[in-house]
Amino acid sequence: MVVLRAGLCPGLGEEMLHLLRANGIRTVVDFVSSDLEDVAQKCSLSYKALVAVRRVLLAQFSAFPANGADLYEELKSTTAILPTGIPSLDQLLDSGLYTGEVTELMGAPGSGKTQVCLGIAATMSLSLKHRVLFLDSTGGLTASRLYQMLQARVEDEEEQLEALQRIQVVRVFDIYEMLSALQELRDCLSQQVLSSVGPLKIVIIDSVSAVIYPLLGGKQSEGLAIMMQLARELKSLAREFSLTVVVTNQVTRDSSTGPLKPALGRSWSFVPSTRVLLESKEATWEKASTQRVASLAKSPRQPTGIQVELNIGDVDVQEPSPVTPTQGP
Repeated sequence: MVVLRAGLCPGLGEEMLHLLRANGIRTVVDFVSSDLEDVAQKCSLSYKALVAVRRVLLAQFSAFPANGADLYEELKSTTAILPTGIPSLDQLLDSGLYTGEVTELMGAPGSGKTQVCLGIAATMSLSLKHRVLFLDSTGGLTASRLYQMLQARVEDEEEQLEALQRIQVVRVFDIYEMLSALQELRDCLSQQVLSSVGPLKIVIIDSVSAVIYPLLGGKQSEGLAIMMQLARELKSLAREFSLTVVVTNQVTRDSSTGPLKPALGRSWSFVPSTRVLLESKEATWEKASTQRVASLAKSPRQPTGIQVELNIGDVDVQEPSPVTPTQGP
């Protein structure tokens, strides 16, 4: 909400501002929604001057109207659907990851979040020849694990190395490093810096909760403000540059028997367009290996509650616990 201040627009001086505030008009919304004839009478101001100021404020701060047909054409021209490399997950996501959106993978440690992210990175780089920006905040990604996945998908060593070159890994161990990396990305995309290794279509953050959790203990209001700054940046990057943003998040319970729910609270819940819950199912006598299941918790396209089994490859990735420091391999 924009607060009225001197110089915000031509004609809005200190004297007018003081009179408006004295009558309870403090923001742009207050001003443009007021009866200006009434305001002119109460504040002893020129009606014409008030109309002129409102016209400028509306031009500066109003959203331009758009009809549904224009929005649909824009959607068709800017939205792409990118496969994850896991057929059952693509089915759950209504064909794959959509550009212009934030998709969240949530689950407990060991549920397969990092493994799915690695699989997505490998698919984007190897099959689609897209660049991938992988922001690693847990130390869970190693080149050897990624290389193993690429070796399992293609035998040609040159193709494997080319795919590795298309995956840029940035270690970010606090929120400020993450915001700095995203700002650098924005600068590159804004300047249309072309890369010889292909276009950038996906940003993967594993994990977003690892850098936000430390902020929510002491000065919670300050932590929430920084968290929402990150949220705005992720959503605007996805929308403005037609990227798909994939983030991982932890889960919590209200009680020992309560249902799993995503961490970071209600404020963060509005950030991802799609949320997928990953869970590990213990091995049974019928199935010797641990099964991983994905459930749709939020989606703009599919009914929630849909569940599929995931086959995320033979290369196992141990995810670090959010409370126990991990050592690199």
